[in-house]
Amino acid sequence: MSAAASPCTAAPMLDILRTPLLTDLYELTMYDAYLEAGMVGPASFEFFVRKLPPCRNFLLACGLAQVVEFVLGARFGEAELAWLEGCGRFSPRTIARLARFRFTGDVDAVPEGTVVFAHEPILRVTAPLPEAQLLETRLVNLLHFQTLIASKAARMVLAAGEGKMLLDFGLRRAHGAEAGVLAARASYIAGFAGSATVPAEPLFGIPVYGTMAHSFVQAHEDEIQAFLHFARARPQSLVLLIDTYDTERAAQRVVELAPKLAAEGIPLRGVRIDSGDLAEHARKVRRILDEGGLREVRIFASGGIDEQLIARHVAEGVPIDGWGVGTSLTTSNDWASLDCAYKLVDYAGKPRRKRSEGKATLPARKQVFRRFDRSGRMVADTIALESERLAGEPLLVPVIRGGELVSPLPSLARIRERVQAQYRSLPEPLKGLEPAHDYPVDISQGLSRLVQSLDQAGDP
Repeated sequence: MSAAASPCTAAPMLDILRTPLLTDLYELTMYDAYLEAGMVGPASFEFFVRKLPPCRNFLLACGLAQVVEFVLGARFGEAELAWLEGCGRFSPRTIARLARFRFTGDVDAVPEGTVVFAHEPILRVTAPLPEAQLLETRLVNLLHFQTLIASKAARMVLAAGEGKMLLDFGLRRAHGAEAGVLAARASYIAGFAGSATVPAEPLFGIPVYGTMAHSFVQAHEDEIQAFLHFARARPQSLVLLIDTYDTERAAQRVVELAPKLAAEGIPLRGVRIDSGDLAEHARKVRRILDEGGLREVRIFASGGIDEQLIARHVAEGVPIDGWGVGTSLTTSNDWASLDCAYKLVDYAGKPRRKRSEGKATLPARKQVFRRFDRSGRMVADTIALESERLAGEPLLVPVIRGGELVSPLPSLARIRERVQAQYRSLPEPLKGLEPAHDYPVDISQGLSRLVQSLDQAGDP
């Protein structure tokens, strides 16, 4: 594989997160080659995860709203077309076709916030082959990242249990601006209470939270002065950071300051601890606050938080009311990527199956049927041909037909409700942090027969 230098150096003015040029070069070269060969018949591609990471008992599908926005809004503007023409790689016919590009096909997907497992199609695109192929890179990019982060956040939500607050603090160490913003969305869908990432509120309506940094305290001559200045500037939902110098001494200062704040009509909501042995500090601070009559003041912890630490705090009864989670969330630091793919499953009316070693795919358009017991708990899934009708709830639903949205997408509030219902339906072993026995995902008889038939026939 060679990588020739681009013959054009002028960079067009692009909205980098929206341009359809945000793709791999081979998507465009295949588009060109399909047109040259006259291969424009209907094709279906499915997005799925090949295998679950060993530290994930399930995944939470996320990112469909951004996929729909991209698919329906994909346009090659003047800047993109000028660059494509100037670089000399593509035929005039291809550039003319791209100038008219509009998505004309269908999309089926599992709703956002649905629990999914390995090999299950999460999204399917059916459209003319060049059109469906061209969408691959950005679709994988959007679905992979938010599913990865939502699945990580789900572990934290389940570890924290009810009554505890989780906030996303991860923007500054996220792998880029879009990653930080979409991580706020994905974690909120999974059950976080909100985020410190400011654009999450105007973009998605996600509650944003913030306290203060150590620099604010350090900039003052003494800690009490810093607390007073901050309280008077931010009298609503006041939370003070108390570990800049001596955590327990600062907690005592908070107790001394509380009557003065109350006299000024400023209620103290909480204190935040960001360093040291969080559990030990929290116990001591809780004792100081309680003895000072501040039983209603909550303790919030941040700094190096992950689901394992949250679970340990809960198990040990540590008096922490909530956690701010940063790096471990937005980078999914224990497992930073999913083995996922967007693969052709049929073309021109014929099922297609990749048989590459270790990367074989299931052919044809498919549906997933999920069965529940009488208590509403999930018991097994079956991956079937789209044409089969099996017992259970079909997971993939129509989203786009003929390039038009079937119905408005659900609000984040509705998606969060779906997630909570999904948590309630999970078998108990899957809710834990330790690897559980694999959840049964079967292959239907019809799909099994098709796979056997294609394998016996050999290469198409």
